[in-house]
Amino acid sequence: MIAVLLCAGYGTRLYPRTRDYPKALLPVADRPVLDHLMTPLAALAGLNEIHIVTNARFFDHFKSWCDDWRRRLGGRGPDIVLHNDGSTENANRLGACGDLKLVFDRADAWEGCLVAAGDNIFCFDLEPLWEAFRQGGHHRIVALPETDPERLRKTGVPVFGAGSRVLALAEKPKKPPSRWCIPALYFLKPSAVPLLAAFLRTAEKTDAPGHFINYLCRRAPVEAFRLNASRLDIGDEAAYRRADYWMRTTGCL
Repeated sequence: MIAVLLCAGYGTRLYPRTRDYPKALLPVADRPVLDHLMTPLAALAGLNEIHIVTNARFFDHFKSWCDDWRRRLGGRGPDIVLHNDGSTENANRLGACGDLKLVFDRADAWEGCLVAAGDNIFCFDLEPLWEAFRQGGHHRIVALPETDPERLRKTGVPVFGAGSRVLALAEKPKKPPSRWCIPALYFLKPSAVPLLAAFLRTAEKTDAPGHFINYLCRRAPVEAFRLNASRLDIGDEAAYRRADYWMRTTGCL
């Protein structure tokens, strides 16, 4: 079992703060954003490797962070594999889907994969979701409640079928089909690998991972964990300041 953390973006909405420093390593409550994700991941049963994909500009930053993380854990926890996707600026980035395929092409065979954006802090327990995914036979995504129409127009919004089945995912829809949002947190079975390759051969929009999830939902069973919970998305300066304030004053769980 593996995890893939997508950290190859350039954080342009946070310039100048992220012009020369990666968004996923910005301090939130005196810890890098990535630490808040790695801590619960490191405790997941059966997770053998965590793959972190970044770009050429920020690779050395992640290498330093990775060396420090390994020292702090003292050799415990899953192995960390750091990938450089070769991009040097926002204009030549591979996009989240291209980065995911890069890891899939390099990783050894696996039975299940957790995929997450490295600029999110999830305010819920990952362990029961992970265990349900391990025991089940389908791909899974997480759905969080959202009643603000403007926020729904800026995220992925699911179309639900019977029960927890997700029929489609509308990315930044003008008319949201439901009052749920889908964060960049996915649980994928190995059958996603050839479907991602097929998606990338024909798709025009490959940056946001939600475009692939929409493709996947239309071709394979995908079920949602519907949670009454939230997440902190470090998208812009205002969101970064809110996340730092929230983690300092309240904490996440």
